[in-house]
Amino acid sequence: MSEGDVAFACAQAFVGTLAQFGLTDACVSPGSRSTPIVLALARQPDVRVHMHLDERASAFFALGLAKASNRPVVVACTSGTAAANLLPAVVEASMARVPLILLTADRPPDLRGVGANQAIDQLELFGRHVRWFADAPLPTEGPDATSAWVGLAAQTHARACSPGPVHVNLPFREPLVPAGDEVQPGSAMTAFGGTLVNEGALPVEDDVDGFVGAIRNERRGVLYVGGLRSPSASIVELGKRLGWPVIAEPTSGLRVPGTLAAGQFLLSNEHYSQGHVPNLVVQFGAAPTSRAAVDLVGSAGRLVIVDPDDVVADPHRRAERRFVLHAGELARVVAGDLSERPAGAWLVEWVEADARARLAVDETIDAWEEPYEGRLARDLAASLPDGSTLVVGSSMPVRDLDAYMAPREGLGVLANRGASGIDGFVSTALGVAASGAPTTAYCGDLTLLHDVGSLLWSARRGHDAVFVVPNNDGGVIFSFLPQRALPEFEELFTTPHGLDFASICAAAGAGHARVERAAELVPAIETARTAGGVHVVEVPIDREENVRRHAEVLASVADALRGP
Repeated sequence: MSEGDVAFACAQAFVGTLAQFGLTDACVSPGSRSTPIVLALARQPDVRVHMHLDERASAFFALGLAKASNRPVVVACTSGTAAANLLPAVVEASMARVPLILLTADRPPDLRGVGANQAIDQLELFGRHVRWFADAPLPTEGPDATSAWVGLAAQTHARACSPGPVHVNLPFREPLVPAGDEVQPGSAMTAFGGTLVNEGALPVEDDVDGFVGAIRNERRGVLYVGGLRSPSASIVELGKRLGWPVIAEPTSGLRVPGTLAAGQFLLSNEHYSQGHVPNLVVQFGAAPTSRAAVDLVGSAGRLVIVDPDDVVADPHRRAERRFVLHAGELARVVAGDLSERPAGAWLVEWVEADARARLAVDETIDAWEEPYEGRLARDLAASLPDGSTLVVGSSMPVRDLDAYMAPREGLGVLANRGASGIDGFVSTALGVAASGAPTTAYCGDLTLLHDVGSLLWSARRGHDAVFVVPNNDGGVIFSFLPQRALPEFEELFTTPHGLDFASICAAAGAGHARVERAAELVPAIETARTAGGVHVVEVPIDREENVRRHAEVLASVADALRGP
């Protein structure tokens, strides 16, 4: 029996076991050394294989699939720098607790460290960014040849469900292509219906008592909800029972009726925020996105964090208690034990100020015919059909969405906010689309260009996704930062590109529309979505005008909060 047949049999046992645990998707890239594992994935009837030219794009595509499905997804590649290209997505998956199974092909141990072609040190290549690492045994012959691979697959899947990325290095000896000899892998596994990814430990009586003891007697509190993988309406209900305002970021999945509609504007208004410093902030999920919200949790008298993913979401190191628990279950149990308080002056002040601020924002931006990025975010989020997923890019888009999105039901919002990078965004959004969710993406022009290779490779491959891209010819976020005053501002920070998006889309085979008026945005998105396929809706933005309008919005909110 050839080495190729033995390796393929072991790889089949490994993949078959993952499939029995519920694996449905794998992302692969071309390479020779990975032949046994990619053949096993391609010939497993229960697994969809997504082919990518670029390993970095492949890993981010898998990241999007895993985020959307909340199930492990395989990324397989050949040896050498191909494996190193997975690192950016691995970092994001690690910090965002996304279940990825990284399978890197490698030379056998006797060919490591001797100058063999396309060989690098792949042992623990991703360091502490993975939950677990294993260097698989060389495939061998014999009646129990595949048993070690079956057990390795079971352990791999369990570790990925922690959740987070895991790395298995797979050494294969040449020849790599099976000759076709019959091999019976003989798995001892029984059919298994799949494993849900861990969403935090379930609360026990001591946890509930400790949490209730920390919050029960506080009237001047704020419930802040950052990014969550598993939103629960019980969290909003808890705020209602406590008589506290609830500020929910879009990525929490809880920017719904019952939460503040202009919370970020209230926090960023110095006069209002200084007059409404809470005695206690209870933070569910990830650390806040905006600086104003970071200041909120940093200035509160007390801070309690419910951190289901154990990301230690406490950059100020101020939390007096941190509960690493299933957020929804804790909120459900505690809300059920509390009697609803009548709305006191504290909550009434927040709700009334929120209504005035929201009205001021909407009246101000509705008066402008030319596109403004805050209005793009608001109108996009409001217009998408129920059941849609909005994938939002880092930098200004996620901040604009946080500030301007009105509460609504029926919309899922995903973002790469673990490490908050812009890289791999196109691939992530297309991975979300591959999960079957109606997908719209909102990102800046540099974010799209940073991952333009994914657009070129994937636009013709059967995905349906609409990318809404405010094009301000560079990095507009730096216009809001101190770097704005530097003489090298344009050259080193905003980096204007001057590229023609219509030509890029034509080369990629993607649809393209250019929107010149704010009122044209929603019809353009609907046209693109109805047509199917990958489309880019480009919205030209004057960078300096955008900064001025941002200041106008803040001024209108300040006027509204001062009252008559």
